[in-house]
Amino acid sequence: MSESTSQDSDRASEDDHVERIVRGGPRGAIAVAGTATAIVVALWFAFYFFVFLPRGVIH
Repeated sequence: MSESTSQDSDRASEDDHVERIVRGGPRGAIAVAGTATAIVVALWFAFYFFVFLPRGVIH
């Protein structure tokens, strides 16, 4: 019977750990999305300044 109690205790401890992680929120996903967005914006500005502007105004 003590083995069953030990497993229940381990399971409860693991559940508590998972709950703490979930309460922390999706910080990692937000960081990855923010980094990807920053890279896309930086590439867009680089393309704009190094490709479009040097070509000049189209008449």
